[in-house]
Amino acid sequence: MFPSRKKFPLTYLLIGLNVAVYVYTSVIGGNFLVTDYYTVILQYGQVNWYVMNGSYWQLFTSMFIHANITHLFGNMLFLLIFGFRAEELFSSEEYLLIYFVSGLAGNLLTLLLGPDMVSVGASGAIFGVFGAATIYSRRAIGQSILSALLYSFFLLMISSGPEVNYAAHVGGLVIGLAIGYALALRRKPPAKYQYRFSYLPKP
Repeated sequence: MFPSRKKFPLTYLLIGLNVAVYVYTSVIGGNFLVTDYYTVILQYGQVNWYVMNGSYWQLFTSMFIHANITHLFGNMLFLLIFGFRAEELFSSEEYLLIYFVSGLAGNLLTLLLGPDMVSVGASGAIFGVFGAATIYSRRAIGQSILSALLYSFFLLMISSGPEVNYAAHVGGLVIGLAIGYALALRRKPPAKYQYRFSYLPKP
C-alpha cells in the first residue's frame, strides 16, 4: 500500500541508529565484540531494579543496546527482513509507532520478571514489526488471521534459547499484532469484483 521509500528507507535509519549506538558503546566500553557490563549495560540497558527506582529512561535506551556483535547482527538482519515489508504496508508514522510502542511494551513486560532482571536489545520492537506486518497482510485481504498467529508462535519458538528475554519478545509481538490488526480494520477494504460470462447461442 505504501511504496518502499527507496531514497531513505526508515529501516536503514533504524539499523544505522542501532549500529551507531553499538559503535559508541564499544568505544566507551573498550571492547568491540562484547558490550561492557559496568560502563554500558548498567547505564543504558534495562536494569529492572534501577527502573523501579526512577531510571525510567532505560526502558527506551535499552532498545538500542546489544550484548555483543552477534546479538546486534542477528537483530539487524531480522529488522532488515521484516522492516522492508512493514514499509510497504504502513506509513512512516505507523511504522515508527509500531516499532517504539512494541519495544516499550516488551520492556514493560520485562519489569514483571523482578528487580534482578537485566535486559538489552531491539528484539521486542522487531517482533512488533513482524507481528504487525504479518497480521495486517492476512486481515487486509480478508484471509483468516489464524495463520498469522501460528506463524508468530512458530517464530517465538525458533527464537528461543539460553539468556533470551521471552517477556520482551512476547510483549512486543502481542502489541505489534494488536496494532497491525487495528490498522487493517481502519483501511478501506479492497474492491471485490464479480465476473460473469455470457455466451451467444449457436445459430
